Amino acid sequence: MSPNNFLRGLFDKAVAAADPMICVPAALPAKPPGRVVVVGAGKASARMAEAVESTWGPCEGLVITRYGYGRPCTGIEIVEAAHPVPDEPGLAATRRMLALLDGLGAEDHVLALISGGASALLVQPAGDITLAEKQKINADLLASGAPIDAMNTVRKHLSRVKGGQLAAAAYPAPMTSLIISDVAGDDPAFIASGPTVGDSTTPADARDILERYGISMPASVAAVLSTATGVLPPEARELSKVENAVVAAPSQSLDKAAEQARSAGCTVEILGDAIEGEARDVAADQARRALEIRSRRQPGDAPHLLLSGGECTVTRRGDGTGGPNAEFALSLALALNGQPDIHALACDTDGVDGAAEVAGALVGPDTLARARTHTIHAASMLDRNDSHTFFQKLGDQVITGPTLTNVNDFRAILIGAV
Repeated sequence: MSPNNFLRGLFDKAVAAADPMICVPAALPAKPPGRVVVVGAGKASARMAEAVESTWGPCEGLVITRYGYGRPCTGIEIVEAAHPVPDEPGLAATRRMLALLDGLGAEDHVLALISGGASALLVQPAGDITLAEKQKINADLLASGAPIDAMNTVRKHLSRVKGGQLAAAAYPAPMTSLIISDVAGDDPAFIASGPTVGDSTTPADARDILERYGISMPASVAAVLSTATGVLPPEARELSKVENAVVAAPSQSLDKAAEQARSAGCTVEILGDAIEGEARDVAADQARRALEIRSRRQPGDAPHLLLSGGECTVTRRGDGTGGPNAEFALSLALALNGQPDIHALACDTDGVDGAAEVAGALVGPDTLARARTHTIHAASMLDRNDSHTFFQKLGDQVITGPTLTNVNDFRAILIGAV
């Protein structure tokens, strides 16, 4: 098997392990008696809704997913909206979702389906913040290099639906929240900005983050962050009837990929499922590890595989088209500098790296040589954050289309031949 096919097979295995059609029915309780309302948001939410109806049958409800990620459901309405920057359809659908929850009683039950991406898809700005202002803050955060927990802290305090507020809208109805994690550490409070989970951060924390990353605040945002927040503390009465359960996480997907690699004769080293940081810095660290392993290999040694997950960030410095996984891959290629017998793949499990419809990219010993043949200057393209263009020109992009799930980044570096 070629190294590229081997690595792509591992990625496909990781994605399949997080398929909501597998993980949701396994975690779904018996359908409660009486009225049941299903709500949710995220890149995996439509597939999660499909999984619910495959077990419970047609249900009343509404979920919001990314454009192109819809699934056929009989009773649950699927609305598609923009990600990573919110739009008007997301705003209107969130308003209707809150109306659907309004007036529920203790005898009713709510099933929430939450996955990564809901921070942009659930849109209901606090105070007098306009959608345009929310879009600008969101875009600036994405370009700032801020880690996901910092971005989500800001999003919570500028929202009427995040930080436990979706659950509060359903109170006193009990709520079961099934969550697919795409954040380091799998803390439900930070997955999708925690719409069903309380939070202990403050508006001052959100204001400090915006100031730290040099993001300007319009008057409406400053006003919201100078007053009491709608975000609920974990001990709030309105959250007392919520049960949150993480049903899929990056570690499970890495384990499945590792299992497949071991069956192919690899020595597997999992570097971590919660790695964060600037993509190019993480790539430099992992390149050093790969080169160290290669330097001590002996003839006949088993191939060595480095696996990692988490969520890298990119501080936007140029005008190119890229994402954390492609930037990791390009940085890795430069750091390895054509070293023989090292191949790699870096992809986002949702099939979208940054805002591009590309999961990520493949790297091999000939990556830089082929780039030079095509007069493509790798270092300059990295400086411009133009990693997607780089790999597109080489034909080394990984394009999956919608994977209908989201358990964060998947990185695999193979040292030796399988």
